[in-house]
Amino acid sequence: MFSWRAADKLQTSVDHPNRFMDYLTANQPSNNAMHRDPIQIGLGQVPDVAKAQAEQVGFRFGDTGTHTSRTIMLAELSNALRVCKPQATRADYVAAVVDENCLGKHTQSTRKTTLQRLTELYALDEKVTLFRTARHFWYADEKAHGLIALLLSLARDPLLRATAPAVLALASGDEIARQKFTDAIRDAVSGRLNDATLDKVVRNAASSWTQSGHLDGRSRKRRLAVTPTPGAVAFALLLGYLLGVRGQGLFETLFARLLDRDVTELSLMAMEAKRLGLLDIKSGGGMLVVSFDGILTDKEKRLSHGAH
Repeated sequence: MFSWRAADKLQTSVDHPNRFMDYLTANQPSNNAMHRDPIQIGLGQVPDVAKAQAEQVGFRFGDTGTHTSRTIMLAELSNALRVCKPQATRADYVAAVVDENCLGKHTQSTRKTTLQRLTELYALDEKVTLFRTARHFWYADEKAHGLIALLLSLARDPLLRATAPAVLALASGDEIARQKFTDAIRDAVSGRLNDATLDKVVRNAASSWTQSGHLDGRSRKRRLAVTPTPGAVAFALLLGYLLGVRGQGLFETLFARLLDRDVTELSLMAMEAKRLGLLDIKSGGGMLVVSFDGILTDKEKRLSHGAH
């Protein structure tokens, strides 16, 4: 039996899971991109111009990622955001991690490497839309931290994203086979990673899904249904919104489906998020209109309207 413990030391089933696998199988890869990127689930083929606009707000595409060496590093992110003020700048995070050693690393080199990996996953820059908005929901909803970290990492690490369909295809209580992760990553990068690196990505990804609450266990990982909160729901919807999705489609993206709730439940939770001032939502005539006027700048709204 394969053990997942190496990565761990670093740190309700969903409706119609086969729709995810069918979609991935049907789509052909584009040049210089990860094969069958799961971010396209519910979006169709994302054109290059839309990817360029999505990258301007912080999304990352391609066939490389931080999970070749690290997990989502939830503990490190939590500490960095705890010691820095809610309106911290990029310079503040650099000073906290490197100069003040808020993460308790032993050497200057390790501090800088940790900052680099956190930056790859989260940006740690108030000028990057995905980080600024994630940080907004992070401070507004303490119980959402694990899911917010996972969602932001998925938006910025294509290797972690490649494993999402394997997690979504499991019913609660099912054991995840190492080979499922391995096959998903190998297929996504067309064999570009050697076996040692591929094994490391598999272990790190499994640990990340454990930190977010989607998996549980050490030697044997089993699927758990996560419990989303309003902040996590708002951020998942925002990620779809920034990719140009609107209306009910926001509740059917990769990010929304990872909250393990159906459209009706997510809609009710979105109403609660509205009550807390995390988003705007209107319903009528069988239509839902979700917007984020209170958090997005005019430029960000223009980019999202042209993203898809």
